[in-house]
Amino acid sequence: MKNYLVLGAAVCVAITMVSCKSSESAYKKAYEKAKQQQTTTEAPVQSTVVTPATTVAPVQTVTTTPVTNESTRTESLTLVSGSGLKAFSVVVGSFGIKANAENLQQRLAAQGYAAQIAMNPQGMYRVIASSFDDLNGAVQSRNTLRSQFPDAWLLRK
Repeated sequence: MKNYLVLGAAVCVAITMVSCKSSESAYKKAYEKAKQQQTTTEAPVQSTVVTPATTVAPVQTVTTTPVTNESTRTESLTLVSGSGLKAFSVVVGSFGIKANAENLQQRLAAQGYAAQIAMNPQGMYRVIASSFDDLNGAVQSRNTLRSQFPDAWLLRK
C-alpha cells in the first residue's frame, strides 16, 4: 500500500513538472505579435517634391484656446541642477535618491531636453523636462512627453 502511495505521488510530481514548462513557440508568437504592433504604429516616411508654384495660398492662422481646467500641483522647490524654473513645469520623474534623478536628467539631455532637477521640502528630487511661462505650452509639452513618460504631470511654481 505504501509503495502505491509513493508511486502515485511521484507520478503527480512528474506530471506537474512537465506541464509547467513554457514552450518556445509561445515566446515566438509573443515576439511576432509585438513586432507586428511596432511596425503598424510606425508612420511611413513620405517624401515630397517641391515644385515652384505660380499662386500663393492664403496663410491660415491657428488660434489656441487657453487651457483653464488642467490640474497642476503647487510645491515650493529648491533648484538642485539646471538653469531655473519658470511658472509651469513638466515633471517626468520623482525620486528619493539623487543619483536616480541625475540618471533620468542625463537621459533627457541626450534627447535634447533642458532637463533640471529640483528638490521639494520632503526631500523628493523632481526631474523636470521642460519649463514654461504659460500653461498652454506646459500642457502641450506634457502631452508630448506622456508617450514616453505616462505619469508626467504639471507643476506650478
